[in-house]
Amino acid sequence: MRLVASSNSAPASVNRYLLPHEQDVVTIRRHPAILIGPVGAVLGALIVAGILSNTQIADNTAALAIIWWLWLLVLVWFVWRVAEWSVDYFVITSARLLLTTGLITRQVNMMPLGKVTDMRFERTLLGRFLGYGTFVMESAGQDQALSKIAFIPYPEQLYLEVVGLIFKE
Repeated sequence: MRLVASSNSAPASVNRYLLPHEQDVVTIRRHPAILIGPVGAVLGALIVAGILSNTQIADNTAALAIIWWLWLLVLVWFVWRVAEWSVDYFVITSARLLLTTGLITRQVNMMPLGKVTDMRFERTLLGRFLGYGTFVMESAGQDQALSKIAFIPYPEQLYLEVVGLIFKE
């Protein structure tokens, strides 16, 4: 399976960071498994709020309101995390690797393909089961902003795509 996308498939939030001579090879969101923690937090908070609502605390209206307002804050935090995930992209171009993150404060991390000296991907047992991995890249002994990218979907195919771009002849 080859994940080559046309240059028109990237959203405008990503296209603004591409140089005129670059071709967008792959633009992909990080795996939804990145949201497992937030989903667990919302469900856990809901269970705790439900249990506390069925104890003697429920007799106190103010305490009951505080419990559910706290759960609502956790829910709002979860919605925020989903919104952030929806605008975060991992981009492979003909010249660079980019990771764009952030909903309000936009952060763009970049590594030129020519600077990548070592690249590998790792997959945990859960990552193998759900279909995601982590890319780890090194460049000539320098500390890079884009050295580790977690929750990458289709890591084998993307790894082959990047290696093909690095070693193209």
